[in-house]
Amino acid sequence: MPDYRRWYAPGGTYFFTLVTHRRQPLLTTEFARDCLRKAMIDEFAMRPVTIVAVVLLPDHLHTIWTLPVGDADYSLRWQRIKKRFTRSYLAGGGTEAPTSSSRSARRGRGVWQRRFWEHMVRDEDDLKRCADYIHWNPVKHGITKSPGTYPYSSFARWVETGDYPPEWDRNGSALDVPGAEWEE
Repeated sequence: MPDYRRWYAPGGTYFFTLVTHRRQPLLTTEFARDCLRKAMIDEFAMRPVTIVAVVLLPDHLHTIWTLPVGDADYSLRWQRIKKRFTRSYLAGGGTEAPTSSSRSARRGRGVWQRRFWEHMVRDEDDLKRCADYIHWNPVKHGITKSPGTYPYSSFARWVETGDYPPEWDRNGSALDVPGAEWEE
């Protein structure tokens, strides 16, 4: 069995990737997006985070969170978000992928992959690379030609706050956007 080790730094900033089970495009409906939004709002009401950046794609999401000072428990947050989403999504008629006998034995559902990927953001340059990756991801996957036209992303907020110049998405193909090392 693999030995998964996560780096828990209280008050740290982390880049996360969550993927649906068998890459089902579950997150394409307004119903699924509402379930996810509500699951996150409910969890963050109890265990706050600052969402730095986010993009929601049909079969996965990327986000950057900053945890409160003294708090490093992002795993519990993701566990509870995934559980809340799964319950409300399935109760509302959402579908799940078939599961293996080992997943079923653990009471796992066919909605999310068991684990998630995390990367602790090291510094401002790393944060910029992670945010660029998040905001360019819909273009990378061929969903849109410009990050500025994709509605399920924090890109517009980054332009509004001046973190990106307005022309960033028009010049995106020339950007040094990471990718190969974080391929889903």
